[in-house]
Amino acid sequence: MSSSPPAHWHHHADRTLLHTRVFDVRASRFSHPHRPDSEKEFFVIDAPDWVIVAPVTTLGEVLMVRQFRFGARQLSWELPGGVGEPGETPAVTAARELQEETGYGGGRPEVLGWVHPNPAIQNNRAHLMVMPDVKPITDTQWDQDEEIAMALVPLPEVLRRARGGEVTHALMLNLLFLLEPWWHQRCARGGLI
Repeated sequence: MSSSPPAHWHHHADRTLLHTRVFDVRASRFSHPHRPDSEKEFFVIDAPDWVIVAPVTTLGEVLMVRQFRFGARQLSWELPGGVGEPGETPAVTAARELQEETGYGGGRPEVLGWVHPNPAIQNNRAHLMVMPDVKPITDTQWDQDEEIAMALVPLPEVLRRARGGEVTHALMLNLLFLLEPWWHQRCARGGLI
């Protein structure tokens, strides 16, 4: 079955509605190219790019973090990550956020891919990384509102927990989806136990 592609709407103007320390909200005016009188406002969240990193030890354990999330009002099992600083590459952000949140560092971060967190209303990307051969290297440097517990978990167990509903953060599930083939390739080359 084949259908024609949807139209690419025309962008006309933007206006900022809200500015916060985390993101801005703007109204963007668009119109459909083939529908008269279709111009209307759509709401967009302008946010900086994010980076999420899967830290993997030489023994094949993934360093998971658990923290309270204000939107969901509950504790969440996740992978370390955060907002990129101006001028930082995703690899630099991955290494910095991992060290700040967990005190771990190690191998060179590798890009697995990126996703739009929610392209319906957001314009940013989440860069999905893996960092092999991590180990404790320093003290944590949490932000004022951060309180993080950590656990080293074998990847098969992380995947079991994710498939069982214990990992509910959609971006973490995206990263785990890309991490699994990386893991199998590394195991096949003898790089993990």
